Amino acid sequence: MQSPFPIPPFANECKTFAKTSFGASFTHPFVLALADGTLDPKLFRFYQIQDAKYLEAFSDACAILSTKVTDPEDKLWLIDAARMALVVEGQLHLGYGKTLGYDAKTIADTEATPNNLAYQNHMVTTAMRGTVLEGFCAIAPCPWLYIELGQHFLREKGSIPEDHPYASWLTMYSDPGFNDYMTNLLARVEKYALVSDQGSKNRAKLAFQQSCNYEWMFWEQAWTNQSWPSR
Repeated sequence: MQSPFPIPPFANECKTFAKTSFGASFTHPFVLALADGTLDPKLFRFYQIQDAKYLEAFSDACAILSTKVTDPEDKLWLIDAARMALVVEGQLHLGYGKTLGYDAKTIADTEATPNNLAYQNHMVTTAMRGTVLEGFCAIAPCPWLYIELGQHFLREKGSIPEDHPYASWLTMYSDPGFNDYMTNLLARVEKYALVSDQGSKNRAKLAFQQSCNYEWMFWEQAWTNQSWPSR
């Protein structure tokens, strides 16, 4: 499949390293049901609330990385990415909240699932304790995967029916405007890979793969309505 945005060499290494993990999301039953419109609205509601909580941690990871870079352009890009995670995607969550019966308070009062919390901790810990390259590689799979999923399903369908129950979700992530976001993100991955030693690059590829696995686990926690076992 031809990428809609340029993939620099190290980002391509990461994706190749995590090929199985990255590709697994495309066949997860939650994703397939979401794409064809048969997903139970209760499961989508569960997913949306958990996703909103996840994006708070994604924003935190970007903010942490912004304090570690010295290039003003990289700092500003990360600050904007942190804001975008909360504002732009937050609009999608609250838009569905009007029809699915949840609001900002519901999101705040809901506990993160085990899989969600583990993914959040992975991103934030990598941003805090890892190199800048490792931090970028921990956050990259989320937008990369969503954009590829959105554009993949758009190509399959040709167009998104207006009466599709999840049209807003599919429209958002199939938007070519996100290609610029990924171009900028992967350019920074390459920039920091070029000045990193092999040990850091190996850890960065592993962080990327782990995030890909957590993406699959995120679909799974929504599909199974995951809860804490001792509650």
